[in-house]
Amino acid sequence: MRRAERLFQIVQLIRGRRLSTAGFLAERLEVSERTVYRDIAELMTQGVPIEGEAGVGYRMNAGFDLPPLMFTKDEAQALVAAVRIAQPRLDIGLSRHAEGALSKILAVLPAAARAAAESLAVYAPSAGPDEATRARLETLRVATEARHTLQLVYVDLKEQKSERVVRPLGCFYWGAVWTLASWCETREGFRNFRVDRIERLEVLDARFRDEPGKTLADLFRQVETEREARVKP
Repeated sequence: MRRAERLFQIVQLIRGRRLSTAGFLAERLEVSERTVYRDIAELMTQGVPIEGEAGVGYRMNAGFDLPPLMFTKDEAQALVAAVRIAQPRLDIGLSRHAEGALSKILAVLPAAARAAAESLAVYAPSAGPDEATRARLETLRVATEARHTLQLVYVDLKEQKSERVVRPLGCFYWGAVWTLASWCETREGFRNFRVDRIERLEVLDARFRDEPGKTLADLFRQVETEREARVKP
């Protein structure tokens, strides 16, 4: 383990406990206690608010946090892979924010970790939803977060058109399409709608609150009950 990684691990271990002895830290990091003493002295010199002394133990002052520059090479590569795969499939707003967040992280990484992350040979072709669907998906996500009721015109797989008033509960990606899980006030039950088959969408001023039997948790329980019923002999 490189010293920079060891210093980071020391900070994380001390933060996670009320009191950490040098013996405990040495055992976890597989180094000598003398090395731990030197590392802690270095961290304190750099301004990390560690309190304590040799032979007693160490603790961290409340409120201390670390910036993301201490991501390992593997963690940085995982972030790059996740963003590359997700971007073409997310709504336009989330895609843009994901790219911005990744840029900020890469900008503060050590040179070697940044180079390894940016050269990662994992790619995701742009095979996600079209721009209209992605824009609609963003509207659905924002409405779900704000708990706004929606009025929509939906065309099902049989090309039957219907108008609905729904409570949006969550957006789900199934590898090929996005669906909206909702409580349909028109049909008085849970309904799923393919986002790419929503013909018209209007966010209403009305907001909704959780009611027993109409929440996302209730939908999950219903799905699980139906699944168990199907598998019973």
